[in-house]
Amino acid sequence: MSSLPPLTAIRAFEAVARHLSFTKAGSELGMTQAAVSYQIRILEERVGAALFLRKPRQIALSEVGARLAPQVHQAFGLLHEAFADTRGQVDHVLAISSVVTFASQWLAQNLGLFQLEHPEIAVRLDSGNAMADLVHDEIDIGIRSLGAPQGNGLVSHLLVKSDFTPLLSPALADSVGGIRRPEDLLKLPMLDAQDEWVEQWFAVAGVAGYSPAGRPNFSLGVQSLLAQAAMAGQGVTMLTPAFFREEIAAGRLIQPFDLLAPAGHGYYLVYAESRRNAPKIKAFRDWMLATTAYMRPASLP
Repeated sequence: MSSLPPLTAIRAFEAVARHLSFTKAGSELGMTQAAVSYQIRILEERVGAALFLRKPRQIALSEVGARLAPQVHQAFGLLHEAFADTRGQVDHVLAISSVVTFASQWLAQNLGLFQLEHPEIAVRLDSGNAMADLVHDEIDIGIRSLGAPQGNGLVSHLLVKSDFTPLLSPALADSVGGIRRPEDLLKLPMLDAQDEWVEQWFAVAGVAGYSPAGRPNFSLGVQSLLAQAAMAGQGVTMLTPAFFREEIAAGRLIQPFDLLAPAGHGYYLVYAESRRNAPKIKAFRDWMLATTAYMRPASLP
C-alpha cells in the first residue's frame, strides 16, 4: 500500500478527468485551481508520465490518463458504495440503553408500536442501570433516571417524574379489612422498609407513626421486582403508578390513595447534541414524547 500515490492527488485526478476542467474539479473538492494543478503534478511525477494534454483553453486526457481514469473512477465508486452501505446499516439500527424499570415497565410493551410506524428502523435495546457514554459508545439513545436534565453535549427530555405512592395486592388490603386511611398501611408488611421513599410518603401523608426499626428489610431495589412481590401479597411497596397502569386496571394491584410524594428525579430521554438531527434519533424522540405525554402534567414540555 505504501507504493500508492497520495490519496489527495488521486482524488484530484479523478475529479479533473471527470470534468476535464481544473476549475470545476477545484470547486467540487474545495481547492483552488493552483492546488489542483499541484496535486496533478505530484501524481504525474509518481506515474512518470503526463496524465493530461494541456491545450489552449481546454485539457484532454493523455493516453496514460485515459487508461487510468476509468479504473480510478471505479475504485472511488466502490469506496462510495462501501461507506454508503455501512452508513445505511448504522442509520437503520437504533441502539437504546435504558434503566431497568423503564425498559421492563414501558419500553418492552410499547417498542413494537414504534417499529410499526417505522419499519425501516431496527431497534436494539440494552437494559441496565450503568450509564452508557452517549458520545463515545455505540448507543444512540439513553433512558436515564436523573435529578435534572444533563448538559455537557447532551440533550435531555423529561418523560415521566418518579413520584410515588403505596401499591399493594387487593388480597393483602382485605386481610386488614381494607385500606381507608394511610395509617391502615402500618398494619401490613412493608417491602423495602428501609427505603427513604417509605418514610417520605408517610410524612407527606401526615402519618407520624412510621418507623423502619424492627421491620424486615425485604429489599429488591427495582420497581418491576417490587411490583411482582406486591402482586404476590408479600407487602406494601412504594412505586411510580404511571408504570403500573395495566396492573392497577386489571386489579392485580390497588392504589389506595391519590397522594403522590415527589421523588426529586425523573426518567429522561437523552442523546448527544451533535446527533439531534439524525433521522432515527429524531423519529424516536418525537414518537417517545408524543406517546408518553399522558404521563406528564400538561405544564411540562
